Amino acid sequence: MKLKFQALAVAMLGLLAGAAQAAWPDRPIRLIVPYPAGGAADSIARVVATQLSERLKQQVLVENRAGAGGTIGAQAVAQAPADGYTFLYDATSFAVNPSLFRKLNFSYAKDFAPVSMVARIPTLLVVPAASSMKSVADLVKAARSPQGPLTYASAGNGSASQLTAAMFAQGFNVPMVHVPYKGGAPALTDLAGGQVQLMFSAVTASMPLVKGGKLKALATASPQRLPTLPDLPTVAESGLPGFQAFEWNAVFAPAATPADIVARMEGELQQVLTSPAVRQRMDELGALPAASGAKELDRFVKAETAQWARVIKTAGITLD
Repeated sequence: MKLKFQALAVAMLGLLAGAAQAAWPDRPIRLIVPYPAGGAADSIARVVATQLSERLKQQVLVENRAGAGGTIGAQAVAQAPADGYTFLYDATSFAVNPSLFRKLNFSYAKDFAPVSMVARIPTLLVVPAASSMKSVADLVKAARSPQGPLTYASAGNGSASQLTAAMFAQGFNVPMVHVPYKGGAPALTDLAGGQVQLMFSAVTASMPLVKGGKLKALATASPQRLPTLPDLPTVAESGLPGFQAFEWNAVFAPAATPADIVARMEGELQQVLTSPAVRQRMDELGALPAASGAKELDRFVKAETAQWARVIKTAGITLD
């Protein structure tokens, strides 16, 4: 009788546990963005969060935890309870920071579970509208001339704009001088004014200046030409085969989050990213929906981390 009672108790606990998991989510979910409000990652995260809230019947709250190149927000998620109520909405820095910071209180590789890619944001190689350079070939020739090296702007030390330019310089074996700014906006302002000579900038920020006649695009760093700029060649087409760099956004969970919750969130994100409303808003922001799942994201992040590690080591870039 005692054994039967124990068996019944175990069965009841299993049913209760299953019911508890099936009820997820039963309270609001935090989506932590480790960057300031108003940026590209934050803007896209809010679009996604709104749609997720409708699908999950619970609020998905975007919480900005900016600072230290995205590591403050990432650490907050790495150390959060792995209960499915805290997720990280990160960007390219997720694959860059392991090589930039020598000491971190968490591990990007071990403390997170990939959930889903969300967006890819193409990068443009831009120069001042008045520049005599009309192509990548012109730029490389100018960099190698006695008047070189060229100066390139970036959104700051360790930023995607710096690393893309460093990879470009390494690939073509040309000298270039880095001029870091405190953000992409002031960098683009000085570029348009001719204080610096080139920049790799996310299309979300640079396209309005290209359309407004203040900047000139020489190429895209994307692997394919952009539908919005079909006549603009890629860097790969312009003499550097295999070159590709773009900013990206993805969702991650604390590593120990139950697999069924991760799978549910992955599935919901896939549905959100096929929504016409989300696709339209991303198009307005200059981003491309990228609904690749957890396995694909895991492979992508490992490849990105290896690529940027090589670039950073060769360039000798460090932040601490």
